Amino acid sequence: MKISHIALALLILSLFSCNKKENDWVSLFNGKDLDGWKANENPGSFRIEDGALVCSGATGHLFYETEKPFKNFELVAEIKTLPLANSGIYFHTSFQETDWPEKGYEVQVNNSHIGANNYRETKKTGSLYAVRNVHYNMVNDEEWFSMRVKVVENHVEIYVNEVMVVDYIQPDNPWRSEEHSGRLLESGTFALQAHDEKSTVYYKSIKVRRLPDGEKSAMIVEPEWETTLAKLMDTGFPLVDYHVHLKGGLTLEEVMKNSLKLGINYGLAPNCGLKFPVTDDISLAAYMDTVKGQPVFRGMQAEGREWITLFSPEAVAKFDYVFTDAMTFTDNKGRRNRIWLKDEVWIDDKQQFMEQMVSKIEAIFSQEPVDIYVNPTVLPDALMPEYEKLWTKERMGRVIRVLAANNIALEINARYKTPGAEMIRMAKEAGVKFTFGTNNTGRELGRLEYCLQMIQECGLTPDDIFMPKPHKEKPVLVKGLPDKITG
Repeated sequence: MKISHIALALLILSLFSCNKKENDWVSLFNGKDLDGWKANENPGSFRIEDGALVCSGATGHLFYETEKPFKNFELVAEIKTLPLANSGIYFHTSFQETDWPEKGYEVQVNNSHIGANNYRETKKTGSLYAVRNVHYNMVNDEEWFSMRVKVVENHVEIYVNEVMVVDYIQPDNPWRSEEHSGRLLESGTFALQAHDEKSTVYYKSIKVRRLPDGEKSAMIVEPEWETTLAKLMDTGFPLVDYHVHLKGGLTLEEVMKNSLKLGINYGLAPNCGLKFPVTDDISLAAYMDTVKGQPVFRGMQAEGREWITLFSPEAVAKFDYVFTDAMTFTDNKGRRNRIWLKDEVWIDDKQQFMEQMVSKIEAIFSQEPVDIYVNPTVLPDALMPEYEKLWTKERMGRVIRVLAANNIALEINARYKTPGAEMIRMAKEAGVKFTFGTNNTGRELGRLEYCLQMIQECGLTPDDIFMPKPHKEKPVLVKGLPDKITG
């Protein structure tokens, strides 16, 4: 009996030890050599440097060798990119001799790579590549950052510096293109990517722990929306709402939650101008502190024509992008029109008003250093019933020409449902880029329904969509701030 008790105790201890070992963190990289890893084509693209695994050189992939595939797991790594670098961490994949891994998913590592050979790359660090794309920058080149990937059954979570950027639940029968038919959750190993000769990425402290089997997570969006997302993400279509305000009770936390749920990236913009919440460099800097390191774009809504006198170019250039509209202007009689307010708009003659407003649009966007024309072609409420009649092809053409000449994007506005398809097609033909925007007044952000409709109706492609310019190309640094707007 005594021997039996000892044997039972040893058995329990043995089982406990096995379980503990199974769930412990295990290092995949020893910091000295590539022991345990196997390269396919171009093994010279992987080397050890100062205790880091470096991916740099001709396209190739380095696979972790394991006898037992990984299904549910948590993986962490410290990563650093050099300028224009591109790499990725594959999971649930398997070794193949050449080409990009066909099986499993890739977590993108890209802070400044913009593509090559007529392909524009907009998917940034933390993207679940072509399934849940992240287009904003969470980290900078030449700075070490952490990446954490957690997979349990049909649920993938991705964190950059411990901020969640992807929360993806794979449906039972997800839509996949023929090219990406192997992009599914099953089991497999890990791989690191060397993208090209101009790309250098460092990895260190790569660790993984296996997680026990669990219950599948329930879907939080309808199948129709998930399929819509899958098709857009597969083509690399930047699904970004650049025109969101924290107003009407909407909080940053709610925006982030909505983004994770719907797969839409957001740009938050304070109203900056005379008698608005942000009126100078100090209040502008205070706003920037509130969104620093958050998974959003940082936009600036330049209000009124006085904004150019209130801020310095250096302060404005800290934003990812700047947008304005033509809803505030001074007419030929010196009256300050704010056309969304019934009591602050003067319409002596409809045609005269239109000519005056179009002239103001031309003046604004030929002189103000902005990235996007928002709330486009919106008219005062009294004129909206005659929108199509008043916005003639000639007037639309004048607006399009000034946008194209100054490399300014045209917003497709989900709230006002403007501009119409005819103007969008004309702008596309002229080479104008597009953005999507809600311009919310409360907590409801919607799903960019009108914008998605225009994608289909006007044949928009990923290359037609605006992405923020690199810092040195910011309009405010290239053009400067004019003393005043003439015209």
